[in-house]
Amino acid sequence: MYAVIENGGKQYKVETGDQIRVDLMGVPEGELVEFDRVLLIGGGDEVKIGRPDVYGARVLAEVIRHEKGPKLTMMRMQPVKMRQAKMGHRQKYTRVLIREIHSD
Repeated sequence: MYAVIENGGKQYKVETGDQIRVDLMGVPEGELVEFDRVLLIGGGDEVKIGRPDVYGARVLAEVIRHEKGPKLTMMRMQPVKMRQAKMGHRQKYTRVLIREIHSD
């Protein structure tokens, strides 16, 4: 069984046992998280499509750890004024393990 969930404006296709990386959540490591924005549930011959969500469906996940993404470097330059600025950024993520998919 698989599901398509929405979190932080992004959609993820998940199955039980998958690990996904979502935007940083304010939940401690080891806690359970419930995703109730389930857009689609499929598996076998039956597919349930939500309008916009599947009624009563939810996905339970466990927070494994909080991590940072790769470093991105940006360079801004103004050649007439002979000025330049170098900036870096590392996005913060939360890695979760999908435990259960419920389609009540």
